[in-house]
Amino acid sequence: MFASSTFWYAVAFVIFIVGVARLAGKGILGGLDARSKRIADELEQAQKLREDAQAALAQFQRKQRDALKEAEAILASAREEASRIRAQAASDLEAGLKRREQQAVDKIAQAEALAIQQVRDLAVEIAVQATEKLLVQNVDEARNSVLVDAAISELPAKLH
Repeated sequence: MFASSTFWYAVAFVIFIVGVARLAGKGILGGLDARSKRIADELEQAQKLREDAQAALAQFQRKQRDALKEAEAILASAREEASRIRAQAASDLEAGLKRREQQAVDKIAQAEALAIQQVRDLAVEIAVQATEKLLVQNVDEARNSVLVDAAISELPAKLH
């Protein structure tokens, strides 16, 4: 039985098949592991971008609240000054009050417009960066996916 060449051909064939299966299995598993790691990295990066965008939005909302508080403080200051001016004279009061109120309204409008514009600019910038990054990554990922799928579909033909 052990002296038969057919037996040794069969043993060599089995060893060859096991070796090829191990090498091919490692390659496929390695490719799949790399792909899953890339996907996990992309998800993590997208989460970081989302967190950064939320932090930036929160910062600009704080700035807007601060601007509103400052505007309220300006209005309170204008009202106090109006009270002192009212004590001095009725004619001085009307002129001073109108001037101060207009300044306060202008500052409020400027602060509000600036805060809104900054929030919009940042949102647009973040959206453009995220879109660009996703497009670049998706194009590479699609091409990679096509190559991996083609290699997997050719594997049965190469093993048999």
